[in-house]
Amino acid sequence: MFSRFTNIINALQALDKTFSNSEMVRKILRCLPRTWMPKVTAIEEAKNLNVLPLEDLLGSLMTHELSMQKKDDDEEKEKKKNKIVALKSSQTEDSEDDDDDDEELAFITRRFKKFLASKKKFGG
Repeated sequence: MFSRFTNIINALQALDKTFSNSEMVRKILRCLPRTWMPKVTAIEEAKNLNVLPLEDLLGSLMTHELSMQKKDDDEEKEKKKNKIVALKSSQTEDSEDDDDDDEELAFITRRFKKFLASKKKFGG
């Protein structure tokens, strides 16, 4: 965005139309999308736009953009981490040894708990 803005300003300067630093700062703040409005308001309230250098504004906006991207990435990782696994159960009418079934279920449960613990231990 800043490079396009700079190209436009340079083209206008070639046509003898110049802007002051404060005008350029205000134009950039005005063209930002709605999602940036809290940041724009914070900059307008905290800093004197008449003396704010264009480079400082650009640095502040780039820092904010990086923090927003990091937050989005963290939210995506959290969503992936919280996927729910459902196991389908079926019941059969076999009346073999229920004890064997219970032992098998207990064994599978223990193995699954160990698996989950190892995933959690290694950050997975």
